[in-house]
Amino acid sequence: MPPIKAIIFDFIGTLVNVKGYNLEVSKMKLYKAIVDAGFKISHEAFLDAYTQAHEKYRAIRYQQLVEVTNAIWISEALNILGFKTSPEDSRIKTAVNLFFEDYVGSFRLRKCVKQTLKTFSENYKLGLISNFTYAPVIYAGLRKVGINNFFNAVLVSDAVGWRKPHVKIFEEALKRLGVKAEETLYVGDSPDEDIKGAKTLGMKTVYVVSQFYPLQKLYESKQEPDAIAKNLCEAKNKMQRILNIPANH
Repeated sequence: MPPIKAIIFDFIGTLVNVKGYNLEVSKMKLYKAIVDAGFKISHEAFLDAYTQAHEKYRAIRYQQLVEVTNAIWISEALNILGFKTSPEDSRIKTAVNLFFEDYVGSFRLRKCVKQTLKTFSENYKLGLISNFTYAPVIYAGLRKVGINNFFNAVLVSDAVGWRKPHVKIFEEALKRLGVKAEETLYVGDSPDEDIKGAKTLGMKTVYVVSQFYPLQKLYESKQEPDAIAKNLCEAKNKMQRILNIPANH
């Protein structure tokens, strides 16, 4: 086996928890922003059209692993209701930013994250791959929790166009980091998106239990990572073992 040169992390769930977030409040903010922008529609009509468009694109995103950004389905929802809009409409961009404001605010670093990144950034290239429909949320989130400077490459499905576990987003990360799959260790919490996706290319993998994916989900998935950790503190030790680094380093 060639030596590991890079470590790639997932973001939401793996490095940060989401705390105190309320999706319904965000949807209300979105509706209010749409109305404030001059679209006169009832709350019920908008939510019905939004749900219809969201479900349509959700199917595309999860079945074809093609990422579709929020502005596309908000625009489509408005068009269903008789307006003529495009995803590039600045009013829609403003609404999307307001919709995600609370979500970015809900990110909390998990224990041991900073010391883990600091330890490994000394000798390895670090990358991050996140499945997210709106890339600015991930960039803002990384800045908010103070870990943006640790990464040599940050890939968000919205910006790349493909979602994990599609090989293309992993291949793009390897290209940007200048490493091969077998020289890479991947750390994530989703059995299918993270572990299966990274293993398909031949990366070593560490599964971390999260608020979204309890251990039971890993067992159900039948995926077999190289190591299983209940949190980042334990993951750090298991990563050091895989990399043959003395644990007190």
